[in-house]
Amino acid sequence: MFNKIIKRGHRKVSKSDSNETGLYGYGTSAYQNSGSVSTSSVTVNHASRTAIASSVANSLQHPVGPATAAALPAGIIEILPSFRDVPVSDRQNLFLRKLQICCFLFDFSDTLKSAKEKETKRQTLLELVEFIQSGSGKITETVQEEMIRMISINIFRCLPPASHENTGAENTDPEEDDPYLEPSWPHLQIVYELLLRYVVSSDTDTKIAKRYIDHSFVLKLLDLFDSEDPREREYLKTILHRIYGKFMVHRPFIRKAINNIFYRFIFETERHSGIGELLEILGSIINGFALPMKEEHKLFLVRALIPLHKPKSIALYHQQLSYCITQFVEKDYKLADTVIRGLLKYWPVTNCQKEVLYLGELEEVLEATQSAEFQRCMVPLFRQIGRCLNSSHFQVAERALFLWNNDHIVSLIAQNRNVIFPIIFEALEKNIRSHWNQAVHGLTANVQKMFLEMDSELYEECQKQYLEKEARAQELEEQRELTWKRLEAVAAESGEEDMVMAN
Repeated sequence: MFNKIIKRGHRKVSKSDSNETGLYGYGTSAYQNSGSVSTSSVTVNHASRTAIASSVANSLQHPVGPATAAALPAGIIEILPSFRDVPVSDRQNLFLRKLQICCFLFDFSDTLKSAKEKETKRQTLLELVEFIQSGSGKITETVQEEMIRMISINIFRCLPPASHENTGAENTDPEEDDPYLEPSWPHLQIVYELLLRYVVSSDTDTKIAKRYIDHSFVLKLLDLFDSEDPREREYLKTILHRIYGKFMVHRPFIRKAINNIFYRFIFETERHSGIGELLEILGSIINGFALPMKEEHKLFLVRALIPLHKPKSIALYHQQLSYCITQFVEKDYKLADTVIRGLLKYWPVTNCQKEVLYLGELEEVLEATQSAEFQRCMVPLFRQIGRCLNSSHFQVAERALFLWNNDHIVSLIAQNRNVIFPIIFEALEKNIRSHWNQAVHGLTANVQKMFLEMDSELYEECQKQYLEKEARAQELEEQRELTWKRLEAVAAESGEEDMVMAN
């Protein structure tokens, strides 16, 4: 990022680069510090989540008093009693009144502006979260409608321009830049917490809730995944996953909407902040696919997941993408050929970092590949691996040679050695003779030794063919040089004759 000061909003002085374990069984990076709040039904990791729990307790122990009310401008925000201070019969009405207070939006670009009103709203939001989480009783349909309306007013907004839109920079790496932090997060986080608690609550009737958490609401949630604030994307990831799990009627729609986001990212913009989080959700969804797999899911693999290897920014979400791809192959081993050929189609030509990522993913896919599917794609596959073996970038060559450390892959190669040996023998010989890196040279020697022990006769035959090929190539080179010398001699004679005639 060349021009951080141009970005709207405030930035954090430093970021945490700790890697937390993700919701779906593999690591994610979420710029988190420490601490988490969890219940038996939901867990979202955020440093400020512990602050929510303590703030809830403090707000109930020290409710906003009359002194604060007197300091507030009349008619803007009313100071209401705590839920525990009113009869149970009045709590639904009090909930509605607190929701109305929370519909007020404030300007967070100036931290001192309306400070008391902001604090009053924050305390009110905390009380709403505590009320929903406590399960004090089923809330009425009217209250649910008003709650979703309040949540919508607060979270659905125009996102600030992305970094590249402000700076005009083409090649930016978000991992090397401090994350954008939403200035209104002190309120926004608690609103997200309220929505999450509402979705996961056992008191929430899905038949009623789906009237308000409808397709339009889900689409707007998905739009927010483009937020540059990683804390917001983390909440959105958890909430959307819970909606997917609880509202079965929305499942096909959510999958289709995520597909559309991927299509636009791949074929139009190549810019989106939330691809990794969306892939994490899909990783869990794919894991739950029933067999035999629907044609819709296979098309999703071919049309969306495999083309996600194309964008330059793949390093930002490759871990999650690789997990999704591997899940498909583990679910249905017959898809291995489709996946491997898809990887070969998008194999990078000049980007060595991407090649290293591809080789790592290829190893995971081959780990789940059966012999029949391996045989369908082994010829183009090992032609590409042979090119990687001879890469002048030592990390690419090293990563390709590491494939022979995998016992399952070695067994597949051994079963099909008559086809594979001749394809890569030349690449191994070139490494032994001329590769500049000593580590690559040593690993290549180990692979050659493995081939020799596996089938000495085939190894000697391949070596014989290679030497014959080298001899033919040398003979052609000598003939070419001889031809050039003859042409030079003829040209020299012609030049002398021209000079004689001219004189």
